[in-house]
Amino acid sequence: MIVFDRVSFSYKQRQVLKETSFSADFNERVAILGGSGEGKTTVLRLIVGLIKPDAGRIFIDGEDITDKTEDELRSTRMKFSLLFQEGALFDSLNVKENVAFCLREYTKMSEENIDRKVMELLKIVGVEHAIHLMPEELSGGMHRRVSIARSLAACEPRMFLYDEPTSGLDPINSDNICKLILDLAKNNTGFIIVTHKVSDALKTAQRFMFLKNGMLAFDGSKKELMQVDNADVKEFINV
Repeated sequence: MIVFDRVSFSYKQRQVLKETSFSADFNERVAILGGSGEGKTTVLRLIVGLIKPDAGRIFIDGEDITDKTEDELRSTRMKFSLLFQEGALFDSLNVKENVAFCLREYTKMSEENIDRKVMELLKIVGVEHAIHLMPEELSGGMHRRVSIARSLAACEPRMFLYDEPTSGLDPINSDNICKLILDLAKNNTGFIIVTHKVSDALKTAQRFMFLKNGMLAFDGSKKELMQVDNADVKEFINV
């Protein structure tokens, strides 16, 4: 379980989270909605300890990770697969080598087993035909799929964290990525998807959070979201 206990965080003089509290089980399907700069991506970064809160505590599986060092955070980070908006593939490596990189770094697998694992992961995300392509040769949708495959190579996550996974994609590729997110969640593996696209959130999530002015303005089901009284939330979901 993920627990935020009155977490606050600021970028220089701008506070983006103000005593935010929530909890989420690893098997939940959660969408965090909100406008630009409302702290959505910040929540993901805090979960895996890439940044530390100014105040409050963060617990993962009952363990307080708030003050842990980089080395101490390794076991926590292995519980999550984190896909940032940029995808962050290595431009100088082809698809195969991008996915194999984490296997070489974090496992003692033989090259034969690495080749087999890379193909298995690329098949899971549906881009095995692109195994020898370079990142600049990939479409936006393929780039995201390869990024997901590479994140899967790093660990067997208990939860996926997606940062704007369909940003900049056309409707068809956006829909394909949403379907992949649901496919990867079939084995009771949950996810948190950060997005400003309400349609994508509705396609994938079962629980919805809305951040406004650093605070959690809404936290509930799809039915509750559709019937919400909060003016800010209503305006956002009707855009």
